[in-house]
Amino acid sequence: MKYYAKHYRPLTQEEQSILQHNLCSSSDWSLIRVAEGFDPARCRGAHFSGEVLLARFDAEVELPGGVRKPTGIYHAHLHHCSIGDNVLIEGVNEYISNYNIGPYTIIFNIDRMLVCSETTFGNGLKIEVLNETGGREVVMTHNLSAHVAYLMAFYRHDPELIHALGQLTERESRARTHCMGEVGERVLIRSTHTIENTYIGPYARIEGASRLREGSLMSNREDPVYIGYNVSCVNFILQSGSSVLDGATISNCLVGQGTRLSHLFSAHDSLFFANCQGENGEACAVFAGPYTVSMHKSSLLIAGYYSFLNAGSGSNQSNHLYKLGPIHQGIVERGSKTTSDSYVLWPSHIGPFTLVMGRHVDHVDSSDFPFSYLIEDHNETYLVPGVNLRSVGTIRDAKKWPARDRRKDSQLLDSINFNLLSPYTVGKMIRAHQALSELSHLLGNTADHKIAYRNMRIQQRALERGIKLYEIAIVKFLGNSVIHRLRDSDCSTGTRLRDALRPHSERGLGSWIDLCGLIAPEQEIDEIIQRVKSHEIESLDALNAAFADLHRHYYDLEWPWAYQAMLEWYGLEEETISRADILALVDQWEQCVTELDHMLYEDAKKEFAKSVKVGFGIVSGGRTQEADFESVRGAFDTNPFVLSVLEHIEAKRALAVDMRERLRAGSPSTD
Repeated sequence: MKYYAKHYRPLTQEEQSILQHNLCSSSDWSLIRVAEGFDPARCRGAHFSGEVLLARFDAEVELPGGVRKPTGIYHAHLHHCSIGDNVLIEGVNEYISNYNIGPYTIIFNIDRMLVCSETTFGNGLKIEVLNETGGREVVMTHNLSAHVAYLMAFYRHDPELIHALGQLTERESRARTHCMGEVGERVLIRSTHTIENTYIGPYARIEGASRLREGSLMSNREDPVYIGYNVSCVNFILQSGSSVLDGATISNCLVGQGTRLSHLFSAHDSLFFANCQGENGEACAVFAGPYTVSMHKSSLLIAGYYSFLNAGSGSNQSNHLYKLGPIHQGIVERGSKTTSDSYVLWPSHIGPFTLVMGRHVDHVDSSDFPFSYLIEDHNETYLVPGVNLRSVGTIRDAKKWPARDRRKDSQLLDSINFNLLSPYTVGKMIRAHQALSELSHLLGNTADHKIAYRNMRIQQRALERGIKLYEIAIVKFLGNSVIHRLRDSDCSTGTRLRDALRPHSERGLGSWIDLCGLIAPEQEIDEIIQRVKSHEIESLDALNAAFADLHRHYYDLEWPWAYQAMLEWYGLEEETISRADILALVDQWEQCVTELDHMLYEDAKKEFAKSVKVGFGIVSGGRTQEADFESVRGAFDTNPFVLSVLEHIEAKRALAVDMRERLRAGSPSTD
């Protein structure tokens, strides 16, 4: 039992008499001990059994609506409990058993709250994500990050790592195992039916829940957890800042920091990491990375890995081919969207920032074609590569994600990189550019041609456009990196320029991966894995810290990769790079940036076309249509996004002018 006071003493005879006068009873009064300042008048209609520790009751608490009540125990049965200072417990229909209840907590109108045996409070439970029949189990812990879960699920080819991670999670589970539950300080629990084997952190709010069983609410003062009406949670962990509301039902689930599940959403055997949102629909065996969003009643996410996903209404997938069971899985990489009534047959692998339209019944693999459309036509999947690069929706997403980070905890478990262009996506675009160029050579110049590739069809026109769009994006990234690198450097001679460009280390070279929100070099991830397997990293907290440190050094690691990519893309040699080479790069960069911005500008203009105004001016027809539209949507010329695009063009032009002046400052003979 937890001691909330330095010293406890037995009840005095007078205190026992007052308690009995107030209709309190006990199976053994000698097992009740109290702290100094205990007021027996603050206990009425209470029954005590087993060992009970009571602190002082000398304050009032305020309930929602401004109702004030004196702290104490009223009409409740407490069995083997320790009660902190100025707790209010009132209206317990059955009993509270085996709980430590922190100071200033309010428990009001509940049925029962108990720990019935030794429990881990949800820690150590295996969640069968992706494959419903098992094989990719992730062990749930209170401090599980998306990156550790990714290793558990996707590094099954490394049994030594899986064993080492199992040891770390087992250590966490043992540390959390207890036969007493805990409710932290300043918690509110009201109008709730059953709470069983559940840890409740400080400042949590539980109002009207139906059932909480075998789990943890990792609430804290910085970022409380909220449970709402008619919610059922079984075998769960809710991390700080999360909320489960409005009849949502979860079982065998982890709900990450800042995640919200509500409006009858149901999920089982799933993981939801930072800032996910689920409403109305269903999730089954889902690995939902940061910012996975499903808002509609008819949407089903099943047996898939997602991150930064926006699922349209009626979106669903199939993991069962009615042969060997629900054994299939799907990968939808970061930033993708599914339109209304879209369907994908697993197994499939969708590349980053892809828009999925229609019903795809082949096992498609667009993993090396980021920023694309997947469109179904007559049961065939058509790949439109790179076209999402010119979509205002893609840019809007990149801006909204950081702004919608709901996490307030000072200890963030998931390290999230929001960059659209990174060595991860640009590396894919370089490979896509090469693949499309080879396919273009095979097709020739006949515009009507199309080619089959990885269970997809690519039309000649889309292929050629994809080559151009990928080239624009690659040059934009490389130019951004070079100009940022040279921002404070002396570029007056070729030698100084080469010294400024040359990386200080080779860290960052090679392929990069998206470790569920964390974008990092694969070699760096492998080094962390080796530290886990050698037991240099001895806890999940230390492993999370290693990933967080890697995230902090992202730009230090990005430059060596970008530098090497620049040399290969432009065919340059490290020892002979000249100011003329970088001047040519800056010219091409400016052209690509402004061209892409003009594409975004034209795409935004479509939202103000005559055809989209058809629902406006309903009262007086065409005479008021324009005024009605502008009063609701605003004018194109004053739209904040449009203005930001124009400002971006001018800013990049000015940056290019400045860079050229600095490169031309020295004598031509000093290259």
